[in-house]
Amino acid sequence: MSTTALTHHVRVLAAAEHRHDEILTPAAVDFVGRLAGAFGARRRELLKERRRQALRLASGSPLDFPMVTSAVRADPTWRVAPPAPGLADRRVEITGPPERRMTVDALNSGAQVWLADFEDATAPTWDNIVSGQLNLLDAVKRRIDFTTPEGKEYRLGDPDRLATIVVRPRGWHLDEEHLEFDGRPVPAALVDFGLYFFHCARRQIDAGRGPYFCLPKLENRYEARLWNDIFVTAQELLGIPRGTVRATVLIETITAAFEMEEILYELREHSSGLNAGRWDYLFSLIKTFGHRTDFLLPDRAKVTMTAPFMRAYTELLVRTCHKRGAHAIGGMAAQVPSRDPDAQEAAPAKVRLDKEREAENGFDGSWVAHPGLVPLCREVFDGVLGDRPHQIDRTRDDVDVSAADLLSVRRVSGPPSPEGVRADIAVALRYFAAWLRGQGAVALYGLMEDAATAEIARVQIWQWLRHRVIDRETVLRLLDDELVALGAEYPWAPLDDIRALFERNALAGELPQFFTPDAYTRHLVRRTEAVA
Repeated sequence: MSTTALTHHVRVLAAAEHRHDEILTPAAVDFVGRLAGAFGARRRELLKERRRQALRLASGSPLDFPMVTSAVRADPTWRVAPPAPGLADRRVEITGPPERRMTVDALNSGAQVWLADFEDATAPTWDNIVSGQLNLLDAVKRRIDFTTPEGKEYRLGDPDRLATIVVRPRGWHLDEEHLEFDGRPVPAALVDFGLYFFHCARRQIDAGRGPYFCLPKLENRYEARLWNDIFVTAQELLGIPRGTVRATVLIETITAAFEMEEILYELREHSSGLNAGRWDYLFSLIKTFGHRTDFLLPDRAKVTMTAPFMRAYTELLVRTCHKRGAHAIGGMAAQVPSRDPDAQEAAPAKVRLDKEREAENGFDGSWVAHPGLVPLCREVFDGVLGDRPHQIDRTRDDVDVSAADLLSVRRVSGPPSPEGVRADIAVALRYFAAWLRGQGAVALYGLMEDAATAEIARVQIWQWLRHRVIDRETVLRLLDDELVALGAEYPWAPLDDIRALFERNALAGELPQFFTPDAYTRHLVRRTEAVA
């Protein structure tokens, strides 16, 4: 492994690849180091508090709306910042990793927003992270055009019709092992945020947009406050007016669902709303309460957004956002085009029903994973919004959600089907195989899957084993079967590594909080070291 000193505080612990020097300039890396120095200790303390809160809830402490912030929720006067340029109309947002082809396709897709996802849709190899930053810089500078070896051209279209870029950095729980500050790995979130902000913030402002972000996996208001303080400092360091940054927060943890207003309040000068994240929300629910029999979930496909506790969560999100003048963005439509005629007909019908429900419930826009779904999603929201950019004025005062409503899982609780058990194992293994190869967004069984899918799949297996609704012998037999099938489909797949990853993260007595830190340090970093 090569070690290159860039400043007296920051070191890059990886070999330089093609054009990496355009992103990893001394000034850019020093900027990231300043953020790490200012906020690294606070982030570590917040991660400790996550663990303390998990232990409290596991020991039986109730989860409720915080009493200490009741005045914030009761105060009718405060609002978030008004929509920033390029973020007033968000009826269709497309998500995907910042790969070069995806960058062009997403910006040209006809969606209002492109979520450039360094988190769940990106396997965080060092080259993926730095190349993703290069692709964003090239897109902002309009030099992203390219032609494949087969002769297919990718060109940006009319600048006035391109999607607005929103960057999703990795979550607080992840470190970037290839960048070190004062002997510690730099928080991955600060790497993704800092490099993009340093290189593109001013350029985006000059282009009539701004540095916009989507914040994943926050668990409470203190984590939102940390992000707000980072935004303030970053703007000061680069001489950018305070309040230029905008951030949408994904409400994809059960604890954050109880602090939606507080999260908006902490970020109010930089907030652009909240977004509903389905699979991670269910994943968080199982992590938090999976030891309880009344939180036993059936097959994930059976837990739809119309389930009472999921409907309570989404309706509360819309009401909270609109009460404070913020956008409420709906969940993902992950379907991808299929050559199967039956699937081609069924998938759009399912997407349409889902988007109609969101638009009618008050959401201002929604996510899709494939450009082919942009017209359908736009048509649905056009039918409700018309020429209006959003429906924030629809305050949903009819919604009254209690803590019990958010936790009413028992109304859909139940054991899995044999097909559901096999499906979770099959999806988790195939996703692990692709992720270990450096691919974070994977088309599986007609859906574009990311890390959130693998997380919900493996924690469901863990929960079912814990409550003995399935037995370990059955899981091991299915694991063997699916590994054989995986090896036939993907001859390149490292089956021993995949099995070990599954066993550590789905079959252990103590549930790991995320599979990604384990897989990252054991496999992706190890592979980078071998190459270097």
